[in-house]
Amino acid sequence: MDNVYVAIMAGGIGSRFWPQSRVAKPKQFLDILNTGQSLLQMTYDRSVKLAPKENLFVVTSSEYQSLVKEQLPEITEAQVLLEPVRRNTAPCIAYVCDKIHAKNPNAIVVVVPSDHLILFPDKYEALIKQCIAFTKRHNHLVTLGIKPTKASTGYGYIQYDEENTEGGFYKVKTFTEKPDLEIAQTFLKSGDFLWNSGMFVWKTKDILDALHKHLPEVIDCFNEAREAYYTPREKEAIAKAYSQCTNISIDYGVMEKAENVYTIPSQFGWSDVGSWDSLYEVYEHDYWGNAVKGKNVKIYDSMNNMIMVGDEKMVVVQGIKNLCVVDTDDVLLICERSKEQEIKQITMDLKQQDLDRYL
Repeated sequence: MDNVYVAIMAGGIGSRFWPQSRVAKPKQFLDILNTGQSLLQMTYDRSVKLAPKENLFVVTSSEYQSLVKEQLPEITEAQVLLEPVRRNTAPCIAYVCDKIHAKNPNAIVVVVPSDHLILFPDKYEALIKQCIAFTKRHNHLVTLGIKPTKASTGYGYIQYDEENTEGGFYKVKTFTEKPDLEIAQTFLKSGDFLWNSGMFVWKTKDILDALHKHLPEVIDCFNEAREAYYTPREKEAIAKAYSQCTNISIDYGVMEKAENVYTIPSQFGWSDVGSWDSLYEVYEHDYWGNAVKGKNVKIYDSMNNMIMVGDEKMVVVQGIKNLCVVDTDDVLLICERSKEQEIKQITMDLKQQDLDRYL
Protein backbone atom coordinates (compact mmCIF):
# COMPACT_ATOMS: atom_id res chain seq x y z
CA MET A 1 0.00 0.00 0.00
CA ASP A 2 3.04 2.32 -0.02
CA ASN A 3 2.09 3.56 -3.49
CA VAL A 4 -1.47 4.47 -2.41
CA TYR A 5 -2.27 8.05 -1.43
CA VAL A 6 -5.44 9.83 -0.40
CA ALA A 7 -6.15 13.45 -1.33
CA ILE A 8 -8.91 15.07 0.72
CA MET A 9 -10.42 18.18 -0.87
CA ALA A 10 -11.40 20.55 1.93
CA GLY A 11 -11.51 24.03 0.43
CA GLY A 12 -15.23 24.52 -0.30
CA ILE A 13 -17.54 26.92 1.51
CA GLY A 14 -20.74 24.80 1.47
CA SER A 15 -22.99 27.69 0.43
CA ARG A 16 -26.10 25.50 0.10
CA PHE A 17 -25.71 24.67 3.79
CA TRP A 18 -25.95 28.29 4.90
CA PRO A 19 -26.44 29.68 7.55
CA GLN A 20 -24.71 26.90 9.50
CA SER A 21 -21.92 26.70 6.94
CA ARG A 22 -20.08 30.04 6.84
CA VAL A 23 -17.07 31.30 4.94
CA ALA A 24 -15.13 31.39 8.22
CA LYS A 25 -16.10 27.80 9.11
CA PRO A 26 -17.65 25.78 6.28
CA LYS A 27 -19.60 22.57 6.68
CA GLN A 28 -16.60 20.19 6.45
CA PHE A 29 -15.46 21.56 9.82
CA LEU A 30 -18.89 21.24 11.47
CA ASP A 31 -20.39 18.43 13.52
CA ILE A 32 -23.66 18.67 11.63
CA LEU A 33 -24.60 15.05 12.36
CA ASN A 34 -24.22 15.47 16.12
CA THR A 35 -21.69 12.61 16.32
CA GLY A 36 -18.88 14.46 18.10
CA GLN A 37 -16.85 14.58 14.88
CA SER A 38 -16.76 16.98 11.97
CA LEU A 39 -17.26 15.69 8.43
CA LEU A 40 -13.54 16.27 7.80
CA GLN A 41 -12.59 14.16 10.81
CA MET A 42 -14.89 11.37 9.67
CA THR A 43 -13.34 11.51 6.19
CA TYR A 44 -9.85 11.33 7.66
CA ASP A 45 -10.75 8.31 9.79
CA ARG A 46 -11.97 6.48 6.67
CA SER A 47 -8.88 7.50 4.73
CA VAL A 48 -6.27 6.15 7.15
CA LYS A 49 -7.62 2.67 6.43
CA LEU A 50 -6.76 3.06 2.75
CA ALA A 51 -3.18 4.34 2.82
CA PRO A 52 -0.30 4.98 5.23
CA LYS A 53 -0.91 8.08 7.36
CA GLU A 54 2.05 9.85 5.82
CA ASN A 55 0.44 9.40 2.37
CA LEU A 56 -2.62 11.47 3.25
CA PHE A 57 -2.89 15.03 1.97
CA VAL A 58 -5.54 17.66 2.69
CA VAL A 59 -5.97 20.35 0.05
CA THR A 60 -7.66 23.41 1.49
CA SER A 61 -7.87 27.16 1.31
CA SER A 62 -5.09 29.11 3.03
CA GLU A 63 -7.64 30.59 5.42
CA TYR A 64 -8.51 27.12 6.78
CA GLN A 65 -4.98 25.99 7.62
CA SER A 66 -5.45 26.44 11.37
CA LEU A 67 -8.87 24.71 11.31
CA VAL A 68 -7.38 21.68 9.55
CA LYS A 69 -4.49 21.46 12.00
CA GLU A 70 -6.85 21.89 14.95
CA GLN A 71 -9.17 19.11 13.79
CA LEU A 72 -6.47 16.76 12.42
CA PRO A 73 -3.54 17.13 14.85
CA GLU A 74 -1.97 13.89 13.58
CA ILE A 75 -1.02 15.25 10.17
CA THR A 76 2.06 17.33 9.54
CA GLU A 77 2.20 20.80 8.07
CA ALA A 78 3.67 19.32 4.89
CA GLN A 79 0.52 17.22 4.41
CA VAL A 80 -1.72 20.29 4.23
CA LEU A 81 -1.60 21.79 0.74
CA LEU A 82 -2.83 25.38 0.72
CA GLU A 83 -4.70 26.95 -2.18
CA PRO A 84 -4.17 30.74 -2.24
CA VAL A 85 -7.47 31.28 -4.10
CA ARG A 86 -10.43 29.04 -4.94
CA ARG A 87 -10.27 27.68 -8.48
CA ASN A 88 -12.66 24.69 -8.33
CA THR A 89 -11.66 21.01 -8.40
CA ALA A 90 -9.46 20.79 -11.52
CA PRO A 91 -6.59 22.99 -10.22
CA CYS A 92 -6.95 21.38 -6.78
CA ILE A 93 -6.56 17.89 -8.23
CA ALA A 94 -3.84 18.98 -10.65
CA TYR A 95 -1.80 20.39 -7.75
CA VAL A 96 -2.02 17.46 -5.38
CA CYS A 97 -1.60 14.77 -8.04
CA ASP A 98 1.31 16.58 -9.69
CA LYS A 99 3.05 16.99 -6.34
CA ILE A 100 2.56 13.34 -5.36
CA HIS A 101 3.74 12.20 -8.81
CA ALA A 102 6.92 14.26 -8.48
CA LYS A 103 7.83 12.21 -5.42
CA ASN A 104 6.37 8.84 -6.49
CA PRO A 105 5.74 8.27 -10.22
CA ASN A 106 4.01 4.95 -9.36
CA ALA A 107 1.44 6.54 -7.09
CA ILE A 108 -2.26 5.74 -7.09
CA VAL A 109 -4.42 8.49 -5.61
CA VAL A 110 -7.87 8.26 -4.06
CA VAL A 111 -9.47 11.71 -4.35
CA VAL A 112 -12.35 12.39 -1.96
CA PRO A 113 -14.34 15.43 -0.81
CA SER A 114 -14.07 16.23 2.88
CA ASP A 115 -17.76 16.89 3.48
CA HIS A 116 -19.61 13.73 2.45
CA LEU A 117 -21.40 11.24 4.66
CA ILE A 118 -20.83 7.50 4.35
CA LEU A 119 -23.04 5.35 6.56
CA PHE A 120 -21.33 2.03 5.80
CA PRO A 121 -17.57 2.68 5.97
CA ASP A 122 -16.66 -1.02 5.74
CA LYS A 123 -18.42 -1.32 2.37
CA TYR A 124 -16.77 1.90 1.27
CA GLU A 125 -13.31 0.65 2.24
CA ALA A 126 -13.80 -2.63 0.38
CA LEU A 127 -15.00 -0.84 -2.73
CA ILE A 128 -12.12 1.67 -2.76
CA LYS A 129 -9.63 -1.17 -2.44
CA GLN A 130 -11.35 -2.84 -5.39
CA CYS A 131 -10.89 0.40 -7.35
CA ILE A 132 -7.22 0.57 -6.39
CA ALA A 133 -6.66 -2.98 -7.64
CA PHE A 134 -8.47 -2.12 -10.89
CA THR A 135 -6.38 0.99 -11.55
CA LYS A 136 -3.20 -0.98 -10.94
CA ARG A 137 -4.12 -3.23 -13.88
CA HIS A 138 -5.50 -0.56 -16.23
CA ASN A 139 -4.73 2.97 -17.35
CA HIS A 140 -8.27 4.07 -16.52
CA LEU A 141 -9.72 6.97 -14.58
CA VAL A 142 -12.26 5.58 -12.11
CA THR A 143 -15.14 7.64 -10.79
CA LEU A 144 -17.42 6.21 -8.11
CA GLY A 145 -21.08 6.21 -9.13
CA ILE A 146 -23.84 5.86 -6.55
CA LYS A 147 -26.92 3.79 -7.33
CA PRO A 148 -29.75 6.35 -7.20
CA THR A 149 -32.58 5.85 -4.74
CA LYS A 150 -34.79 8.61 -6.13
CA ALA A 151 -35.02 11.10 -9.00
CA SER A 152 -32.85 13.74 -7.34
CA THR A 153 -32.24 17.10 -9.00
CA GLY A 154 -29.42 17.88 -6.57
CA TYR A 155 -26.82 15.52 -8.05
CA GLY A 156 -25.02 15.15 -11.34
CA TYR A 157 -25.50 11.85 -13.19
CA ILE A 158 -23.19 9.35 -14.88
CA GLN A 159 -24.48 7.11 -17.67
CA TYR A 160 -22.54 3.88 -18.13
CA ASP A 161 -22.32 1.31 -20.90
CA GLU A 162 -23.83 -1.90 -19.55
CA GLU A 163 -22.16 -3.99 -22.27
CA ASN A 164 -18.67 -2.52 -21.90
CA THR A 165 -17.58 -3.93 -18.56
CA GLU A 166 -14.44 -5.25 -16.92
CA GLY A 167 -14.80 -6.97 -13.56
CA GLY A 168 -17.77 -4.90 -12.40
CA PHE A 169 -16.40 -1.63 -13.78
CA TYR A 170 -18.26 0.00 -16.69
CA LYS A 171 -17.12 2.43 -19.33
CA VAL A 172 -18.73 5.83 -18.84
CA LYS A 173 -20.86 7.10 -21.73
CA THR A 174 -22.01 10.53 -20.54
CA PHE A 175 -21.93 12.98 -17.66
CA THR A 176 -24.97 15.18 -17.00
CA GLU A 177 -25.04 18.15 -14.65
CA LYS A 178 -27.94 18.50 -12.20
CA PRO A 179 -31.05 17.83 -14.33
CA ASP A 180 -34.62 18.99 -13.87
CA LEU A 181 -37.09 16.61 -12.24
CA GLU A 182 -38.52 15.19 -15.47
CA ILE A 183 -35.09 14.28 -16.83
CA ALA A 184 -34.02 12.88 -13.44
CA GLN A 185 -37.08 10.62 -13.46
CA THR A 186 -36.14 9.40 -16.94
CA PHE A 187 -32.61 8.66 -15.75
CA LEU A 188 -33.92 6.69 -12.77
CA LYS A 189 -36.23 4.57 -14.93
CA SER A 190 -33.53 3.78 -17.50
CA GLY A 191 -31.40 1.92 -14.94
CA ASP A 192 -28.05 2.84 -16.49
CA PHE A 193 -27.50 6.14 -14.67
CA LEU A 194 -25.68 6.70 -11.38
CA TRP A 195 -25.28 9.72 -9.13
CA ASN A 196 -21.93 11.41 -9.55
CA SER A 197 -20.22 11.17 -6.15
CA GLY A 198 -17.18 13.32 -6.98
CA MET A 199 -14.84 10.58 -5.72
CA PHE A 200 -12.05 9.28 -7.94
CA VAL A 201 -9.28 6.67 -8.06
CA TRP A 202 -6.42 6.79 -10.59
CA LYS A 203 -2.71 6.57 -11.14
CA THR A 204 -1.11 10.00 -10.99
CA LYS A 205 0.40 9.29 -14.40
CA ASP A 206 -3.03 8.70 -15.94
CA ILE A 207 -4.72 11.80 -14.53
CA LEU A 208 -1.73 13.98 -15.46
CA ASP A 209 -1.80 12.59 -19.00
CA ALA A 210 -5.52 13.42 -19.17
CA LEU A 211 -4.90 16.94 -17.86
CA HIS A 212 -2.17 17.54 -20.44
CA LYS A 213 -4.52 16.34 -23.19
CA HIS A 214 -7.81 17.93 -22.17
CA LEU A 215 -6.91 20.78 -19.82
CA PRO A 216 -3.37 21.95 -20.64
CA GLU A 217 -4.22 25.50 -19.60
CA VAL A 218 -4.47 24.24 -16.00
CA ILE A 219 -1.67 21.68 -15.70
CA ASP A 220 0.79 23.92 -17.56
CA CYS A 221 0.39 26.49 -14.79
CA PHE A 222 2.31 24.12 -12.51
CA ASN A 223 5.35 23.75 -14.79
CA GLU A 224 7.42 26.26 -12.84
CA ALA A 225 6.01 25.19 -9.48
CA ARG A 226 7.13 21.60 -10.02
CA GLU A 227 10.75 22.43 -9.22
CA ALA A 228 9.67 24.07 -5.96
CA TYR A 229 7.66 21.15 -4.55
CA TYR A 230 8.85 20.06 -1.10
CA THR A 231 10.96 23.22 -0.73
CA PRO A 232 10.44 26.56 1.04
CA ARG A 233 9.73 28.11 -2.38
CA GLU A 234 6.57 26.07 -2.92
CA LYS A 235 4.13 28.56 -1.41
CA GLU A 236 5.28 31.37 -3.67
CA ALA A 237 5.33 29.11 -6.74
CA ILE A 238 1.81 27.84 -6.06
CA ALA A 239 0.54 31.39 -5.60
CA LYS A 240 1.82 32.20 -9.08
CA ALA A 241 0.38 28.98 -10.54
CA TYR A 242 -3.10 29.61 -9.09
CA SER A 243 -3.10 33.20 -10.30
CA GLN A 244 -2.87 31.80 -13.84
CA CYS A 245 -5.32 28.88 -13.46
CA THR A 246 -8.83 28.97 -14.84
CA ASN A 247 -11.74 28.20 -12.54
CA ILE A 248 -13.02 24.84 -13.75
CA SER A 249 -14.22 21.51 -12.36
CA ILE A 250 -12.45 18.23 -13.04
CA ASP A 251 -15.71 16.77 -14.37
CA TYR A 252 -16.21 19.49 -16.96
CA GLY A 253 -12.54 19.90 -17.82
CA VAL A 254 -11.41 16.26 -17.99
CA MET A 255 -13.89 13.53 -17.09
CA GLU A 256 -16.52 14.52 -19.69
CA LYS A 257 -13.86 14.49 -22.44
CA ALA A 258 -11.59 11.56 -21.58
CA GLU A 259 -12.11 8.21 -23.31
CA ASN A 260 -10.73 6.06 -20.50
CA VAL A 261 -13.25 6.86 -17.74
CA TYR A 262 -14.82 3.94 -15.90
CA THR A 263 -17.29 3.74 -13.05
CA ILE A 264 -18.47 1.16 -10.57
CA PRO A 265 -22.07 1.17 -9.27
CA SER A 266 -21.76 1.68 -5.52
CA GLN A 267 -23.91 1.41 -2.42
CA PHE A 268 -22.39 2.38 0.90
CA GLY A 269 -24.91 4.79 2.39
CA TRP A 270 -23.56 7.88 0.61
CA SER A 271 -24.82 11.45 0.78
CA ASP A 272 -22.99 14.62 -0.18
CA VAL A 273 -24.92 16.35 2.65
CA GLY A 274 -24.96 19.27 0.25
CA SER A 275 -28.17 20.82 1.50
CA TRP A 276 -30.65 20.86 4.33
CA ASP A 277 -32.92 18.44 2.51
CA SER A 278 -30.13 15.89 2.08
CA LEU A 279 -29.26 16.25 5.77
CA TYR A 280 -32.94 15.72 6.61
CA GLU A 281 -32.87 12.41 4.74
CA VAL A 282 -30.02 10.97 6.84
CA TYR A 283 -30.98 12.51 10.19
CA GLU A 284 -32.95 10.66 12.85
CA HIS A 285 -36.68 11.54 12.70
CA ASP A 286 -39.32 11.66 15.39
CA TYR A 287 -42.70 9.94 15.03
CA TRP A 288 -44.02 12.79 12.87
CA GLY A 289 -41.02 12.86 10.56
CA ASN A 290 -39.29 15.87 12.12
CA ALA A 291 -35.48 15.95 12.21
CA VAL A 292 -34.46 18.01 15.21
CA LYS A 293 -31.19 19.25 16.68
CA GLY A 294 -31.65 21.39 19.80
CA LYS A 295 -32.47 20.52 23.41
CA ASN A 296 -35.31 22.98 23.85
CA VAL A 297 -37.47 22.49 20.78
CA LYS A 298 -41.20 22.09 21.33
CA ILE A 299 -43.25 20.78 18.40
CA TYR A 300 -47.01 20.96 17.99
CA ASP A 301 -49.02 19.68 15.04
CA SER A 302 -45.98 19.78 12.73
CA MET A 303 -44.41 17.16 10.49
CA ASN A 304 -41.52 16.45 8.12
CA ASN A 305 -39.48 19.49 9.16
CA MET A 306 -35.72 20.00 9.48
CA ILE A 307 -35.14 22.01 12.66
CA MET A 308 -31.63 22.95 13.78
CA VAL A 309 -31.22 25.41 16.65
CA GLY A 310 -28.86 26.05 19.55
CA ASP A 311 -29.36 24.23 22.83
CA GLU A 312 -29.66 27.50 24.78
CA LYS A 313 -32.73 28.82 22.94
CA MET A 314 -36.33 27.74 23.41
CA VAL A 315 -37.93 27.24 19.98
CA VAL A 316 -41.62 26.42 19.52
CA VAL A 317 -43.09 25.44 16.16
CA GLN A 318 -46.78 24.91 15.54
CA GLY A 319 -48.70 23.89 12.45
CA ILE A 320 -45.82 23.75 9.98
CA LYS A 321 -44.93 21.08 7.44
CA ASN A 322 -41.97 20.36 5.14
CA LEU A 323 -39.93 23.37 6.26
CA CYS A 324 -36.33 24.03 7.25
CA VAL A 325 -35.90 26.11 10.40
CA VAL A 326 -32.25 26.90 11.05
CA ASP A 327 -31.25 29.37 13.75
CA THR A 328 -27.75 30.71 14.42
CA ASP A 329 -26.49 33.61 16.53
CA ASP A 330 -27.13 36.15 13.77
CA VAL A 331 -29.32 34.47 11.14
CA LEU A 332 -32.71 32.76 11.15
CA LEU A 333 -33.57 30.79 8.02
CA ILE A 334 -37.09 29.49 7.35
CA CYS A 335 -37.67 27.95 3.93
CA GLU A 336 -39.44 25.12 2.17
CA ARG A 337 -37.37 21.93 2.23
CA SER A 338 -38.06 21.41 -1.46
CA LYS A 339 -36.58 24.85 -2.25
CA GLU A 340 -33.31 24.32 -0.43
CA GLN A 341 -31.36 24.34 -3.70
CA GLU A 342 -32.19 28.05 -3.90
CA ILE A 343 -30.16 28.88 -0.79
CA LYS A 344 -27.07 29.35 -2.94
CA GLN A 345 -28.89 32.18 -4.72
CA ILE A 346 -29.75 33.74 -1.36
CA THR A 347 -26.08 33.82 -0.37
CA MET A 348 -25.19 35.37 -3.73
CA ASP A 349 -27.82 38.07 -3.15
CA LEU A 350 -26.40 38.83 0.30
CA LYS A 351 -22.94 39.22 -1.19
CA GLN A 352 -24.21 41.61 -3.86
CA GLN A 353 -25.93 43.65 -1.14
CA ASP A 354 -22.65 43.96 0.84
CA LEU A 355 -24.01 41.76 3.63
CA ASP A 356 -20.89 39.59 3.75
CA ARG A 357 -20.94 39.65 7.55
CA TYR A 358 -23.80 37.15 7.39
CA LEU A 359 -21.99 34.75 5.04
